[in-house]
This record gives sequence, structure tokens and C-alpha cells, in this order.
Amino acid sequence: MNNGLKKIYIAGFDVFKEDSIAIGKKYVELCKQYGFIGLYPLDNQINTQNKTKKEIAEEIFQANKKMIEQCDIVIANLNPFRGKEADSGTVWECGYAKALNKEVYIYMDNTKEYVEQFKDDEKHLSSNGYVDKNNMIIEDFGHPINLMIACSSTIIQGGFVDVLEHLTKDD
Repeated sequence: MNNGLKKIYIAGFDVFKEDSIAIGKKYVELCKQYGFIGLYPLDNQINTQNKTKKEIAEEIFQANKKMIEQCDIVIANLNPFRGKEADSGTVWECGYAKALNKEVYIYMDNTKEYVEQFKDDEKHLSSNGYVDKNNMIIEDFGHPINLMIACSSTIIQGGFVDVLEHLTKDD
């Protein structure tokens, strides 16, 4: 029984960190302190016995998808992961949640416009605007992240707690 408390799916690349279980427990506890129920992907119990890697991956996918379906809100860490871009799995979770009409909040340390996040030696001006070292146009719509995510979510500069504080101000 959740006593009418909203459920928050906690998305992000934190699940790949060495101390991911402790991070998840901390986030779930923070949700509780702010009056929410936290759902952390690693809370799912996945049976790996006698299964292939692909079968395990499918089970993880289905379990996380079900958590998103059960939540009211997604809070996603979309800081750069393994490069300049956000974790693709987390981006998918945000899109799926939005398609289900869930509230989606993302947090980022750096909310400068995306094109400004490239150092001068990482970009050059072309007839199409700025391009990167591979001559790919750098998106320049005034957002810190791709427009499809920026236009479908609320972006908060800072961290997980900053989003929780934002949510409690709105209530």
C-alpha cells in the first residue's frame, strides 16, 4: 500500500557504478524523506540461473519497463556518460515514460547550451553552423541536450535532490 504517495522511477547510469546498490538505497531513502516512493532499477530481482546473457538482458528490460509503467514520475540523470551524450538506456526510459504520459524530470550538472559544451578545438564553423571533428552538425536550439529530450521533460540544473525539492515546491 502506498498511501497515495507518488512513485518515482529513478533512471540513470548510476546503476553502472561500483557502489550502485548503495546509491539506489540512498535515492530511495531520499524519495521517502520527500514524501515519495522510490523505484530503483536494481531493486528488481532477476533470476540469472541457467539463462543466456540475452535472456537476462530481456528480463532486466521487462522488469524496468514494468517499473516505469507503475510510476507516476521519472527522475533521470542525463549527465554525460562515456562521452558527451547521456546514457542511451536512460534516454529510452525517458521517452517511454513520456509516451505513457508520465512526468519526466531530468537533472544535469551542466545546462549550458549544447553547442557551448564543445571546446573551441572540438568544433568549427561551417555553412550549416557549428560542426564537430567528424563534420557532424552540433545541435543548436538553445538546450543543453537533444531537443527531443529537452522539449519533452523538465530540466533541472543540479542533482537528484534538486529535482525532489522542485517537485515538493510544485505541490
